[in-house]
Amino acid sequence: MFTGIIREIGTVARVERLRGVVRVTISAPKTAGRAQRLDSVAVNGVCLSVVAVRHDALRFDMIPETRTLTALGRLRRGDRVNLEPSLLVTDRLSGHLIFGHVDGTGVVAARRQHAGELVLTVRVAPVLRRLLVPKGPVTVDGVSVTVGRALTRSTFTIHLIPETLRQTTLGQRQAGEAVNLELDYFAKLTRQFLTEIGRSAGAARRPAHSARTRAHRR
Repeated sequence: MFTGIIREIGTVARVERLRGVVRVTISAPKTAGRAQRLDSVAVNGVCLSVVAVRHDALRFDMIPETRTLTALGRLRRGDRVNLEPSLLVTDRLSGHLIFGHVDGTGVVAARRQHAGELVLTVRVAPVLRRLLVPKGPVTVDGVSVTVGRALTRSTFTIHLIPETLRQTTLGQRQAGEAVNLELDYFAKLTRQFLTEIGRSAGAARRPAHSARTRAHRR
């Protein structure tokens, strides 16, 4: 589990295509210094297991599903990535609860620099957009941010303060680039609960309707 508070920006040192997996080596002295094999680390918001620690670098294996459902399949040598080690039980919750299970990707549609902030507009699939609300939480490339008020049917905005730009890679995102998105878990849980209630109510009504129809036909 994570909070979306980035602890280090790592640099992709190597990308290897092996049988069935892609192995990524990321240079990250601070994170490597505290990580052990099989630890979970969020890489641009995606929970990956450490397969090896070598000096100041971490190695991760990505299966095809990870590369398909996230933007990590586009990583190249020299790319910078947001890193967050998994939480300890005693850690403070500074952002919001994140699982590292990316719901999908969005695309940066526009970026606007204002005094004291950078505003990114992100285009997203409608099925994901419906779970976003103004002032609600969202995770973009592993960073816990707040949804802005300018929402449309297919876009949302985030407002980035200078400190976020210094501590993460979001300020480097240009129009047309993909970002990983994880939506608020409680919003997803609520939607699933209401959907199941609707299905149950519909199923309960159908037999009565069928009975009335049969009686009418007789």
